[in-house]
Amino acid sequence: MNSIPSLRISNLAYAYPDGHQALFGVNLELQKGERVALLGPNGAGKTTLVLHLNGIIATQQGSVSVAGAVVDGKNKESLRHIRERVGIVFQDPDDQLFMPTVFEDVAFGPYNFGLRDDELKRVVNDALAKVGMTEFADRPPHHLSFGQRRRVAVATVLAMNPEILVLDEPSSNLDPASRRELAAILKELNVTILMVTHDLPYALELCERSVILSGGVIAADGKTAEIFANEDLLSKHRLELPVGFKI
Repeated sequence: MNSIPSLRISNLAYAYPDGHQALFGVNLELQKGERVALLGPNGAGKTTLVLHLNGIIATQQGSVSVAGAVVDGKNKESLRHIRERVGIVFQDPDDQLFMPTVFEDVAFGPYNFGLRDDELKRVVNDALAKVGMTEFADRPPHHLSFGQRRRVAVATVLAMNPEILVLDEPSSNLDPASRRELAAILKELNVTILMVTHDLPYALELCERSVILSGGVIAADGKTAEIFANEDLLSKHRLELPVGFKI
């Protein structure tokens, strides 16, 4: 028996106030535990789609459900629940790290959802352990390397025990060692992952399935290796593998 999908997007369409239509009837499902790459050229609608997942952008047409719960931007209690279940790690970790120490940054979300004392410490320590940052708990985030800050940003989301982890360009600005370390961490996480990226080799390494969003519609959805082997498809949607890269 199939479990309830982590994410179900049905006929999602969205137009901005200036009339620009960003999404045209998008349908997408992610099963629990899947790691899926969301690919596409700039302006394809990827950010608009992602911001629907936790109600930052309210649904105009169609629906978005997370673990069976409909994202309802007009219902504050519903949004509170959804934002526990959908964790977005932004491209710049400094957009998420603002407390005096790493521990306080990771504790911020759980604390605001009511955790205290030993339970709060346990949740924070577990999240830091998952990203290999336990020994940095008392450090100011701005004293860390960029790669370390990105791992702490992931921990701030993991501390909320999300159903879905959304990663926006997770490999950007990382040196090769930090890139490998983050990939190893992500492979070990027991969580559904939607990874928005232009880094096709990283998508191939981490995600068995890829979806191409282009012009506000799903242009392809399938096994990452098969999509990447289709040079015409990649070229049509302004996606490129590095020169000499072999599938």
